[in-house]
Amino acid sequence: MIIKYLGFLFTLLWSYTFIKSQSIFKKGSGILITLFVSNISWLTFLAACFYGFKNFSFYQTLLGIVVSITLIHLAFSRLSLYINSKFSDKRYLIMIKTTIEYLIIGIFAYYIFF
Repeated sequence: MIIKYLGFLFTLLWSYTFIKSQSIFKKGSGILITLFVSNISWLTFLAACFYGFKNFSFYQTLLGIVVSITLIHLAFSRLSLYINSKFSDKRYLIMIKTTIEYLIIGIFAYYIFF
């Protein structure tokens, strides 16, 4: 039973991480992330919630959902603070972010066409 609940929590954390990561990107790459990653992650998150309600008590499921969402929000805020403290020049940080976004678009394009 503990292994099932840990799997449930891991699935919630995994899917909500991808849902939350969509908000980081600009509209161009955000559309690709929405189409290919975020929609699947929402389905996975909802399926995990349904699985939790079917196999665990209401309070255990609700606790798992609240804890996973809270942990992801805390992790993203701490990561944001850490990254902002490491880069004194914000232009360099924006250049890195733009490069990563174009890299993601390129990977999706390569995956679709080849």
